[in-house]
Amino acid sequence: MARVILLTGFQPFGGERTNPSWEVASWLDGKEIGGATIHALELPVHCRRAVKLVTAAIAEAKPSAVLGLGQAGGRPALSIERVALNLADDRASRESDGGVNARPIVANGPDAYFARLPIAPMLRAITRVGIPAAMSLSAGVYVCNAVMYATLHALRSRPRVPAGFIHLPYTAAQATKHRAAASMSIDLMTAGIESALTVIARSA
Repeated sequence: MARVILLTGFQPFGGERTNPSWEVASWLDGKEIGGATIHALELPVHCRRAVKLVTAAIAEAKPSAVLGLGQAGGRPALSIERVALNLADDRASRESDGGVNARPIVANGPDAYFARLPIAPMLRAITRVGIPAAMSLSAGVYVCNAVMYATLHALRSRPRVPAGFIHLPYTAAQATKHRAAASMSIDLMTAGIESALTVIARSA
């Protein structure tokens, strides 16, 4: 059976016209990387709906690996998330907001899940091609964290399947509205994610 890596991205939000997570995911959709075919899925920026969609996609596709992408404007590097908390706040407007009104993503689920990604090799692969990358210990309490947690929860009976999440900076085009924030071109982001997926495919 052909191996599939599920790659998710999000619709634009917060008044933006684009979201680099979906731009990158859609660009890689259908591409073969490391012997696996990339299947891209666009998610709404809404915790409950996004969780439902990604959970259904995992059940249907039975992917060899799952990587979620999202935007964290202001971060200067591709940020590989290490921890997903069982908390989500739909009233937050971005990953760095909210938390006071956060509720469990999965009732009676574990407090947190650790990413199941080869993080150190991924960081080496991304930085080797000249793209800034770092590990992050917080995916926030908004929709990106919700999708990461739901993904790992959906795969709890398949512990060998690599799964996790990477946050992306603003695009260079978005930087015209956020001049004080770090940004990166879509080409560089795509190259970085492709390097990460190559490592993931080897471990899947």
